Amino acid sequence: MNSKNTTKNLVRAALIAAIYAALTYVAAGLGLAYGPIQFRLSEALTILAAFTPAAIPGLTIGCFLGNLGSPYGIVDILCGTAATFVASVATYYISKKARKLVPMLAPLPPVIANAVIVGLEITMFLPEGASLIGFAVSALSVGVGELVVCYALGLPLYFLLKKSPIAKYLFE
Repeated sequence: MNSKNTTKNLVRAALIAAIYAALTYVAAGLGLAYGPIQFRLSEALTILAAFTPAAIPGLTIGCFLGNLGSPYGIVDILCGTAATFVASVATYYISKKARKLVPMLAPLPPVIANAVIVGLEITMFLPEGASLIGFAVSALSVGVGELVVCYALGLPLYFLLKKSPIAKYLFE
């Protein structure tokens, strides 16, 4: 890889991280970024991993920065960031392996990763202790919020970027 592409990818990742973190703090201001009911606007950006591998570090670092404000502290910083990393890698590989199904499948990894990882994390904070029912409820509530954001915002973003000549310049 030449230095021009390396610099472009570094800038792409930094921009994605900054936008993700900023949108997370907007959602936090609305009470929607942390906890069992989440509608993080920033999660719509996970679709960017279908366009560029630079989205993987960008989303991961953005989530890390966004989770610095989490009331769950270091646990959310680590678990939430891990969920975003897993989701962005899976989204990237789906975009490479199942090209025709990308629009419908690309938003799914963030839904699954966050439901499982963040659902488990939240379950560990329940006052009555961890339980299978507590996990199911937490995973379902996080998963539904993630599903709404990734499909209602992320999917239109995908189609907008797919048709945009600016996106072609940004992600090539």
